[in-house]
Amino acid sequence: MRLATWNINSIRARTDRALAFLERTGTDVLALQETKCKDEQFPREAFEAAGYEVATLGFSQWNGVAIISRVGLEDVETTFAGQPGFGVEPVTEARALGATCGGVKVWSLYIPNGREIDDPHYAYKLEWLKHLRAQAEAWISPGTGDPNAQIALVGDWNIAPLDEDVWDIEKFAGRTHVTPAEREAFTAFADAGYTEVSREHIPARTFTYWDYQQLRFPRNEGMRIDFTYASPALAARVTGATIERNERKGKAPSDHVPVILDLAD
Repeated sequence: MRLATWNINSIRARTDRALAFLERTGTDVLALQETKCKDEQFPREAFEAAGYEVATLGFSQWNGVAIISRVGLEDVETTFAGQPGFGVEPVTEARALGATCGGVKVWSLYIPNGREIDDPHYAYKLEWLKHLRAQAEAWISPGTGDPNAQIALVGDWNIAPLDEDVWDIEKFAGRTHVTPAEREAFTAFADAGYTEVSREHIPARTFTYWDYQQLRFPRNEGMRIDFTYASPALAARVTGATIERNERKGKAPSDHVPVILDLAD
């Protein structure tokens, strides 16, 4: 099975690119983030015509997640237990969507950005990750879950866990994505029993995101912030991972590129 995650940065603007990617790579399951549309606006017919089932979660032109699968799509969940909301009157945003695809519970995740360290969105980001981590641990713990469950937590984590995951760590001093608290929140998933499975297959300083401004992509001034955390049973099936850097090229690309994971039968 081939599983991919991609912050598409508007599915309606990049439907053709997503379809071409699926055909070119033979991807079975594609988790999307930042779809930027309501559920009824998602171009599901185009993917269904290509043989895929579609689950979406979108409320407006902000955020939004989706899962596209040709190996089954069942048990759809639009939140995880304890998922916090944002705002004075907290609103649960379209940031987490789970579905069972080919026996794997896939969660398409768009972790909050954090904005600035002194912004309420930063505290929201850490709280969001805290609750996701608690739920992820419960899913595979004896008594509360299934230690043999195959679970993939994929998406745009908005965290660069290592200094080598940004083009120049000194440029990020005092900014989000690289703070100790964010990195601790990221590694907490490893403490919960999950493995970030792309790291051992992909060379260091291979990025997944480049800002549109200041010629960041031609200069390779990027960040690696898109990851896959796998439960023990799923991690044992991983045979390879790649970052599709060429998807940042061409006409109207997303500022992120897909990360592909290959799983043995």
